[in-house]
Amino acid sequence: MLNKYARAFFTRVLTPFAALLIRLGVSPDAVTLVGTGGVVAGALIFYPQGEFFWGTVVITLFVFSDLVDGNMARQLGRSSRWGAFLDSTLDRVADSAIFGGLALWYAGGGNDLVLCAIAIFCLASGQVVSYTKARGEAIGLPVNVNGLVERAERLVISLVACGLSGLHAFGVPGVEVLLPIALWIVAVGSAVTLGQRVVTVRRESAEADAAVTQGGNTA
Repeated sequence: MLNKYARAFFTRVLTPFAALLIRLGVSPDAVTLVGTGGVVAGALIFYPQGEFFWGTVVITLFVFSDLVDGNMARQLGRSSRWGAFLDSTLDRVADSAIFGGLALWYAGGGNDLVLCAIAIFCLASGQVVSYTKARGEAIGLPVNVNGLVERAERLVISLVACGLSGLHAFGVPGVEVLLPIALWIVAVGSAVTLGQRVVTVRRESAEADAAVTQGGNTA
């Protein structure tokens, strides 16, 4: 949902920065690796300590590498299967670090095993949502569905809530409830999105099998 509009906007904004990196001799793969490393470090160093504001600041600075590297590849005319594979794989690593860091906080200083379990569910469901699309496409199906909560929504909802919740450390009252609410929203939304993709793959596979059968009978 957000992918369609936010990605186009930030691509335009980040194009000059991507062009600068190209002039400096930086490769798209290097941007991908550094960006993922920054996200992982921000999530696993700050979040388990309950430092949600500064952790979110660090993660946000690096998360845009996901748009910069693709922009660089297009400017260079080097879009490749390897680049797409690396980018997609490291996206899963970054997402796991974010929700893993939150789970560590709730398992430790946050002292809330229910929210720890919800954070783990968000981590796992995000991976499965991505897998269903990749697996469906691998068997030749388009998986033509816009899910309720895809990666962009998961990141925006979670990071905004984390950043605002972190303002509690600066004396802002009431904001600490935003993160639990966001985790529940992401968990429920991810479950719905998973169901949407499973139903879509089932429908598309039935249509594809029926087309093959009909074609065989005609022959």
